Formats: sequence, structure tokens, C-alpha cells
Amino acid sequence: MTIGQDAIRTKGWLGAHRFLVLRRLSQSTVLLAFLIGPWFGLWWVKGNLASSLTFGVLPLTDPYLFVQTLAAGFMPASAALIGAAVVLGFYALLGGRLYCAWVCPVNPLTDLAAWLRRRWGLKSGRVPDSATRYWVLAGSLLTAAATGTLVWEWVNPVSILQRSLIFGLSGSVLVVGAVFFYDLLVASRGWCGHLCPMGAFYGLLGQKSLLRVTARQRSACDDCMDCFAICPEPQVIRPALKKVGQESPLILDRDCTNCGRCIDICGRDVFHFTHRFDQRSDL
Repeated sequence: MTIGQDAIRTKGWLGAHRFLVLRRLSQSTVLLAFLIGPWFGLWWVKGNLASSLTFGVLPLTDPYLFVQTLAAGFMPASAALIGAAVVLGFYALLGGRLYCAWVCPVNPLTDLAAWLRRRWGLKSGRVPDSATRYWVLAGSLLTAAATGTLVWEWVNPVSILQRSLIFGLSGSVLVVGAVFFYDLLVASRGWCGHLCPMGAFYGLLGQKSLLRVTARQRSACDDCMDCFAICPEPQVIRPALKKVGQESPLILDRDCTNCGRCIDICGRDVFHFTHRFDQRSDL
């Protein structure tokens, strides 16, 4: 049976894709908020995903950029400090890798690559060790400290994609294209799941967050494996679903992106969003 057909049959197409649709709306809205200024002259949000000012009042700063700036030997302005604190508090509470699934504009491209791999049955390539992204994260901070520059921002696909959309820098799209084809042809979920230092940083930031996915109805699981096939970080599911190394039905792994696709794809309604103190289980 095709992945997700059971969920579509029992919940309907929208019910089996509700969180996917909501994520695309979230990503599009965030991106559009930055683009309507240069495109249409409506400067509700000034700046970019690294640092911005909303309605002239609310500063927001990527805490990863903030840490890089400190590592490079610079003290950011007070507005940047406030903005970093706001964003840090938000993701520490709701889940750091929520950024990866609900905000990052590169995510739809890597999701597309993953969908094409499944559709075309591509099995080629070797996936790097998942710890690689933490080495890249450490390397980006050490390089910033050694050079006094934000080296990562020169090659950050998120920043490059945003600049390309605003300024029409077609050459920069080559970097984003490289990420897409790497995921498609070389390593499944290779970039987001194994290399991206932003994902590593936000995972560390939100590892004690409140928002969690629970496999509360795990006794209803029929081992169809659809959740494992669709999840961008499938290794996070097994401990909660199959009680491997833990009794809790909560997905506690910091690599979980809270994307909600396991909830969508399960025709048995095994998974739900909840908070980290909810230990209820039917098993």
C-alpha cells in the first residue's frame, strides 16, 4: 500500500495532511512578511530571518547568529540582545527544531527531495553520521572566533535563499540547488538531518521544551511503518512507540522537529501533540 493511503481513507486528504498544510502556510507567511517590504513597499518587518524589527517595535535575532557574533569577538547592540532573548525563550519553550519544520524556507525543498526519493524509489548514497552537524556547528563557531567574521553566513542556504528572492541573485540559488540535489541523489535527508548546524543548534536549544509529540495510542499501532517512512528524523519514533529504552510514550529526542507528519500519516491516530509532563499511555 502507498504511504499514507490508510490515513487518507480514514481521515480524508486534508485530515491526513493538515500539519503539512499548516507548515507550508507558516513558512510562506514568514517568508512573505520579509518580502512585502522590498517587493511592495510595506515595511511591516524590516530585516531578515537572522535579524529583524517587526512593526518598528519587536526586535528578533537568530540566537545562533548572536552566538556566532560573540564568538567572532563582537558585542551586538542591545536591540539584538533583546531579540535573541525573545527568540531563545520562544524556541526553548516550544521546541528548538520547530524552526526547522515551521519557519525555515529551505525545508520545503528538502521535503520535496525526500518525497521524490520515495516516489522514484531512490536508494543511492551514503548518509553521514547524525553527529556530523554538531561538528559543523562547533566548526562554525571556532572559525568565527579564529577569523573574527561570520563565515557560516557566507554559505548559509537560508540567508542565500532569502537574498536571492529579494535581490534576484540567480547565482546564489546554486547553493540552494546543491542542498536539494544532495538530498535527492546522495543522502536521504542529508542536509537537514545530518549536516545543517542551525538544526543542531536549535535541537540543543529546545531539548527540554514543553511541546512534544506522544505515541499515547501506541497499542493501536499495526506496524505499517508509514510514520518511519515519512518522518524526517525517524530514529526519534522508536523509543516512544516501541518502548525501546524508555517507558514514556513521549518523543523526547532533541532531533524531533515537531512537524506533525507522524500524526497526519497515521490512520490509527497513534500520535498526538501534548506537553512533556503528559505521561498518559494506553499501553
